[in-house]
Amino acid sequence: MEVCVDSVESALNAYHGGASRLELCAALSEGGLTPTPGLLRIVKSIVTIPVFVMLRLRAGGDFVYTQQEIEVMKNDATVLKDWGADGFVFGALTPSGSVDEKACREIMNIVSPMPITFHRAFDVCIDVHEALPVIIKLGFSRILTSGQELSAEKGISLIKKLISSANGQIIIMPGAGITKDNVGEILRQTGAVEFHASAKISKVNNDSSNKCTKDFSREEMMYVTSVDLVKEMVKVANELWSSRKWEINV
Repeated sequence: MEVCVDSVESALNAYHGGASRLELCAALSEGGLTPTPGLLRIVKSIVTIPVFVMLRLRAGGDFVYTQQEIEVMKNDATVLKDWGADGFVFGALTPSGSVDEKACREIMNIVSPMPITFHRAFDVCIDVHEALPVIIKLGFSRILTSGQELSAEKGISLIKKLISSANGQIIIMPGAGITKDNVGEILRQTGAVEFHASAKISKVNNDSSNKCTKDFSREEMMYVTSVDLVKEMVKVANELWSSRKWEINV
């Protein structure tokens, strides 16, 4: 179970909940951006599981970057690699919706030989079946995908086909809307071996002595990863894998 986090508190909660890996970001409210070296350093000092770092310098769902933007991410990758990142999360597309092989190679040359995940830029590719072998050829370790739907639960059919097509050459990792209530069904139907979730809950301030707060509006609500939600998802997945009481029909 990979858990995406954007704070020290969430990182600790995911770790104590039994996460196998963290995806460390800034601004999950914006879909996840590149975190600071300081955040990476502190998180690495308090957890013992791998920490993969997002490389994404701005919000916006097109994942089409200028060369200057790629240079920014290359520089970020160099710094974060030196500061202890265990892997990276990145994706880039051309304006036509194909994988930007040139941009990906430039990033891969910086982070190699560390593992790198092609993130949900994959879900806005014009043809995922064409993109899959390209991403494999580039040397990515896994693909994070919702099956081109708003949630992985809705994208089960495509995720199952992708896992079959990948044939063990790359990990297909379902993500988006993964919960304790659907992780079991997604596992049963796809046979996925890794999952990606945020397991977040709204944060309520119960410290009456802290006067440096205000009532948050809905838009300003803060979220953190829940220890209990991570534990519940990990438990469901582990129990299913232990029993192997399902059959996958691809």
